[in-house]
Amino acid sequence: MPYFLSNTNIATWFIDMENKIVIKPENLMTREQLVDKIRNWTLLDNNLKIVSEKTKQMRDAKHELTNQICNYMQAINRVDTKIGISDGELRIYNKKEYSALTFGYIERCLAEIISDKSQIEFIMNYLKEHREVSNTLDIRRLPSKENQPK
Repeated sequence: MPYFLSNTNIATWFIDMENKIVIKPENLMTREQLVDKIRNWTLLDNNLKIVSEKTKQMRDAKHELTNQICNYMQAINRVDTKIGISDGELRIYNKKEYSALTFGYIERCLAEIISDKSQIEFIMNYLKEHREVSNTLDIRRLPSKENQPK
């Protein structure tokens, strides 16, 4: 679907089932407005990358401290102790972590209860072909050739 940027208004358009061009006027904006929105999007994308990296670092540090605290409390046999903090308390507990419900896992479980491989294959194909899928428009940022790692 070709489009041209100029100082005129930009509209979302598409061709309907009867091969007629349909323009959605509620999306009209000037070229300058579009450039400004792209500039703001890029700024937000840059800031989100920074926040995401800081969040990852904080999550990793918290995980390491969690391990150190839990190991210490377990070593001194005080796992059931409540630890008072300024806004409440901390408790150490056994947390159940379930693995993801993947197609591989489902197939292995089905193999344990169904001996007919063709039925398992039928069920797996059915599940894969009937998954709910939604399509939305999005923006993907691609680095320029000079900014790509070598």
